[in-house]
Order: sequence, then C-alpha cells, then structure tokens
Amino acid sequence: MPIVSIIFPIMFIVALGYGLTRTGFFNKEHIAGISKFTFYVSIPAFLFINMLVAPLAQSIDPFSLLAFYIPVLFVFAIGYLINRYCGVKSQQRSDASAVFALGCSYSNTVIVGLPVITAALGKAMIGSIFMIITFHSAFLFALTFALASRAQQDGFSWRNFTRSMLLNPVVLSITLGIVANGLSLNLGEQLNDGLVLLAKPALACALFVLGANLSFYRIGDNWRLALIASSLKILLLPALVYVMAAMVFQLSGQNTAMLVLLSASPLGVNAYLIATEIKQHQATLGSTVVLSTLLSVLSFSLWLTWLM
Repeated sequence: MPIVSIIFPIMFIVALGYGLTRTGFFNKEHIAGISKFTFYVSIPAFLFINMLVAPLAQSIDPFSLLAFYIPVLFVFAIGYLINRYCGVKSQQRSDASAVFALGCSYSNTVIVGLPVITAALGKAMIGSIFMIITFHSAFLFALTFALASRAQQDGFSWRNFTRSMLLNPVVLSITLGIVANGLSLNLGEQLNDGLVLLAKPALACALFVLGANLSFYRIGDNWRLALIASSLKILLLPALVYVMAAMVFQLSGQNTAMLVLLSASPLGVNAYLIATEIKQHQATLGSTVVLSTLLSVLSFSLWLTWLM
C-alpha cells in the first residue's frame, strides 16, 4: 500500500478539524461536546467491541510488552535527567523533571497510533495494540505522579490514582472487553449491531478532535524544550523500540511494525493535562503536542517506508 494512502486520510481529518476550528466554525464548547461523545461513548464502544472478538491467546506477548516499555522507560529517564541537570534552574525540581520526562515518552496511542496501524497493518493487530494501550497511561502517569510527589507537599494518593485509572473510559472498555472475551459472552445481534454502529465514527472523531485541539495550542517561547522533547519522542523512542523488537527479541515483522508505529506517535494531549495538574511545564508540553504532531507526519512516513 502506498505510504500516501495511509497518511493522507488521517492528516486530512486532522487538518479539517484544525481548519474548521481555527476559522471559528467550531468553538471550544462545540469541540468539548464532540470530545465528550468521542472519548466517553464512541471510542469505548470501539475498544470494547474489538477487544470482544480479538484473539487474546495470540495477543498476549510479554516480549512485545518488554520491547515497547523498556525503551519508553529509558527515554523517560533521559528526559528526566536532561531537565534535572541541563534545564532552567527554576525548573530543575523533581516534579518539573517528571513532567518533562512524560512529554518525551508518552504516545498518543489511541487517537493517532491506532488509526495509522489499522490503516497500515489491518485490524488483525488490534488485540496486540490494546495490550500495549491498556498499561500505557497507567504506567507513565503513575511514574510521573510518584516522582512529582517528592517535590510537592500534598504527595501522591495511590487510592485516587487507581480509582481514576480504573474508571478511565479507555482502560475500562478494554478491561470489560477482555472479561467478556474470556467468558465468551454473547451480546445478542441487536446490542452488538448497536455497539458496532456507535464504534464506526470513533477514529474519525478522535482525529477531528485532535486537529481542533491543536488550534487552541501554540508553539511559544519554550520551543527549544519542545523541540528536544519532540525529538526524543518521535525520533529516539521508535528507533530504540525497533532495536529491541527486531534485534533483541526478534519479533515478527508485523509485531515490530506495530510497536514502532505506536512509539512514533506524537505526544498525547493527556500529558498536557497532567502538566496542568502538577503545575509544571504546561507551556512546554502544550508546544510539544503541536510540534510532535506536525513532525510525526515525517516520522510516520519514514518508518512506514522502512517497515512496509
């Protein structure tokens, strides 16, 4: 399949969301409504219905998890050390360093990675993708909050974090899908068809919302830090994942491509929300979301050319 056939439809929807919001056709309230439907209704339906029919026995591969998460942890550590010892003096605390590290290693797996991989590799890889996605936010957010709590008086509540992760619509829908799959649950034709119908606009809506949200962010004065974070995120991380997957664990070509494309995804918007909550590097991560998304077009094109 030509690379442009994979990349163009995705970037077209992102650009449409950006353009219609930038010109004022949609405002923040409109996008908030579309986002709520997308992330609390359509995407959970998509994740659940696909997890329900996924071949779980073929999807659970500890070597794939290691090939993805060892480089993620390594890049997180690099980002932390860069900010801690080379960053601005006022932002060398552990909380700021943890947030910057998150900005270097957290991937937009659902909104960007999933559409790219399904377009390039087909839906056969969905079960394996979901195995990675399930632990992705929980792992990196817990690590970020745990490190940040060392510099903040109120500390870190594992109880609140665990509750928020378990109730996260992505994690919850995948978990319920795994349980239903394991129990061989039959939803019935009518309910199944209803969920399938709800799931159809999920990826298109997610890409549209991504483009719309980009119109609200700017690449500001922190562009140098954003460029460092973006380079680590979409250049170094997928390269390390490729080495681990193809050379160390010698995974299949499809598994390697899936892991590399997931890791080559730009920084997810949720990382910016974490930065806002911790009150560190908000402008840096907002700029990184925009910059890494723009640069990911080049990154995806290069990796798709190499892997396909």
